[in-house]
Amino acid sequence: MQYPAFFDQIEPLVLRDPLAELLGAFADGVMQIHYLDVVRLAGHSCPTVAGAYLMARKGMKVLYGSDMPVRGEIAVEMQQPIGEGVTGVIANVLSFITGATDKGGFHGLAGQFDRRNLLSFDKDNPAPVTLIRKDTGQRVSLVYDASFIPADPLMGALFPKVLTGKASADEAKRFGVLWQGRVEAILCEYADHPQLVLIS
Repeated sequence: MQYPAFFDQIEPLVLRDPLAELLGAFADGVMQIHYLDVVRLAGHSCPTVAGAYLMARKGMKVLYGSDMPVRGEIAVEMQQPIGEGVTGVIANVLSFITGATDKGGFHGLAGQFDRRNLLSFDKDNPAPVTLIRKDTGQRVSLVYDASFIPADPLMGALFPKVLTGKASADEAKRFGVLWQGRVEAILCEYADHPQLVLIS
């Protein structure tokens, strides 16, 4: 499987999952989630998927500080309805990372590890994404905006040709390279820029 080299340069998220520990999936329940993992989940790499990854990273850092985040103990609230814009894409990535699910999640064992109803939509929150620690109730609101990160001007000319099937093979390949170039900039050059992910 071939993919852009920068995927491997992105710092993985490290969490502890007590359910995974109990069932022997990972030693001490410690697991790493790489950007490549969320790309597999989403089926593509784009600024939205990258933003969801960064929101999870920054949000969990606020909630847990130097402690390891606990998967399955983080609720995710989305401001918009599930079908609005890219809300569903972001929610899927955050669900994968945090373990939070809606009604269709794991029911738990003997009253523990219930992952249901930790993911919700259409919430009256001040930001598009809010992460909440179940144990302390601490909340962090997150706003992601990559609009200030420029795209190669050639993308604008190639995009309609690619979408309509009028691009040559070389043009289509070039578009993909340029597209991932912007994603790379978001994740590798601007990841810690104060304007990219606003926290409150």
